Amino acid sequence: MNTKYRVLVSEDHDLLRKGLCSMLSAQGEFPVVGEATDGKQACQFAMTLNPDLILMDLSMRGMNGIEASAAIKRRSPHVRILALTVHQNEEYVREALRAGVDGYVLKDVSFDELIVAMRAVMQGKKHLSADVYGYMVDSFITGREAVAPKNAWDILTARERSVLKLIAEGRTNRQVGEYLNLSPKTIEKYRASVMHKLAIENLTELVLVAISMGLLTSLATKCAERDSDKPVHPPVAHPEPPAAPGDVEELPASRLTGPAAG
Repeated sequence: MNTKYRVLVSEDHDLLRKGLCSMLSAQGEFPVVGEATDGKQACQFAMTLNPDLILMDLSMRGMNGIEASAAIKRRSPHVRILALTVHQNEEYVREALRAGVDGYVLKDVSFDELIVAMRAVMQGKKHLSADVYGYMVDSFITGREAVAPKNAWDILTARERSVLKLIAEGRTNRQVGEYLNLSPKTIEKYRASVMHKLAIENLTELVLVAISMGLLTSLATKCAERDSDKPVHPPVAHPEPPAAPGDVEELPASRLTGPAAG
């Protein structure tokens, strides 16, 4: 790939940090521009080095990775943050997402899987490693976390489910509108309707609801698609009855330039 993304590695274990930096430098797509050994240093380097992506350990001495991620996102919301951690329990995942991380990957993933995750967040998508995704879904099924109503699928229209999925993947209202051939203003209305119907208040809860409804594809599926000889096609939109006049603001068909599905 020709595009290169500047990476800051924030990890307090010297051996792991040095090894990761060496592997990334050899890979070429993600040149390492800095190494931080704690959260405070990560915040400083995020400001001075202007990285595109930060690999963030969550359990560092002093200021931890969750606190650092929240601080960095407040100052530089454009910087992508991928949590790289040993913690799989749902509380860590939820807190990391609330702090603004764009992805959550366990340290026992392969290097190839890490690269897949890094590419995904740089494309503006939310990403959970396969084990974390499965654990979070299981927590919903067993009732340990009740964010979405049990009838969430039924109370949303097909269009609302499409909007929910695309927003949960990290797309902006404008990008969702281009994909669905609707205006950003209309997408905002759908988004507000989804959040009202599901009684959720922020993007983090919206992502967790999308996971519980099975709307986000797991890493395992993405890897299978990547390794398959078959091309990956964008999702097929199901036809819906026309909206009542004035209900939504449609864009001209010539504006349909939807991005490839991730």
